[in-house]
Amino acid sequence: MERHVGLHDQVVVHPHGDRVPQPGEAIPVAPGIWWIRMPLPFALDHINLWILEDGDGFTLVDTGFGVDATFELWEKHFAGVMAGRPVKNIVVTHYHPDHVGSASWLVERTGAPFWMTAAEYLSAHAARDDFGGFDRENTLELYIANGLPREVVPDATRKGKGYSRGVPGMPNRYRRMMHGDKLSIGGHDWEVITVFGHAPEHAALWCASKNVLISGDQVLPRITTNVAVWGNQPESNPLDLFLTSLGRFSHLPPDTLVLPSHDRVFVGLHKRIAELHEHHERRLERLLEGCATPITAFDALPLLFKRKMDEHQIAFAMGEAIAHLHYLERQGKVARQTDSQGVRRFARH
Repeated sequence: MERHVGLHDQVVVHPHGDRVPQPGEAIPVAPGIWWIRMPLPFALDHINLWILEDGDGFTLVDTGFGVDATFELWEKHFAGVMAGRPVKNIVVTHYHPDHVGSASWLVERTGAPFWMTAAEYLSAHAARDDFGGFDRENTLELYIANGLPREVVPDATRKGKGYSRGVPGMPNRYRRMMHGDKLSIGGHDWEVITVFGHAPEHAALWCASKNVLISGDQVLPRITTNVAVWGNQPESNPLDLFLTSLGRFSHLPPDTLVLPSHDRVFVGLHKRIAELHEHHERRLERLLEGCATPITAFDALPLLFKRKMDEHQIAFAMGEAIAHLHYLERQGKVARQTDSQGVRRFARH
């Protein structure tokens, strides 16, 4: 596997130390940029959102899970750092509920234009309506075909309409962002960099004049983002897409300030990207060793994840295990076998 290692002597540094925004607090992280947090009802219990000064108003980047607790915190920010000034744009990096969940409420509350890439916007609508293979049953069938025993199927996967619990509505109109577009925000150009693997057309935002990258979920400072195969694309190879598209950040300066969707603001982009490549290399090596005899994706979970997982995490872990097996298969390192029950196993050549 090719390594795209950046600057070996670089380290990941957190300019604000351990400080993170408290509920209703906005921390300035660069001129005209504020960092806020919203709670999430998961093991990963927060999302970082960004308020960008935009002339006489503000542009918001990402929106939070679409529940009353999030709406109440937004009202605190409207009365706080944004008091008396309009929201001029709402930009969402991708369609996952913690990012787009409050978009409809914010659009109605502010009247601001809503920006998203086309694949993310359409995926959000499809997921809300269980349309086009986005339903949970479709993904459940994929998991079972990859070895998940029916008796341990996560309850969260059985229940329909899970997406809409965090996305109660979606804006009916949007302004499309595409790779290479430049959004003018407060007199500064923010370049759209689309990346893949975690979501279909995830938008990161790069401002050269501020030396700031809003990385969304693509590059996080400590944990690795979920890269999974889902039921609507059962033969996809998202890990290859993820690792390849990280190269779209290779031209950014080593001292870029990175604003991630989870954990803390950091400097050390290229070091972190190198760590992500190395992390997946280690996983693939362990998995390849485990494929000395035929294994399913469910069999592979202990090889990839050492921690005990709740039901929500098992669903994501199954998708990740399939993604890693597909990567090895596309490289010609493992071959797939399907038994009479339709269960898939992978074995080393």
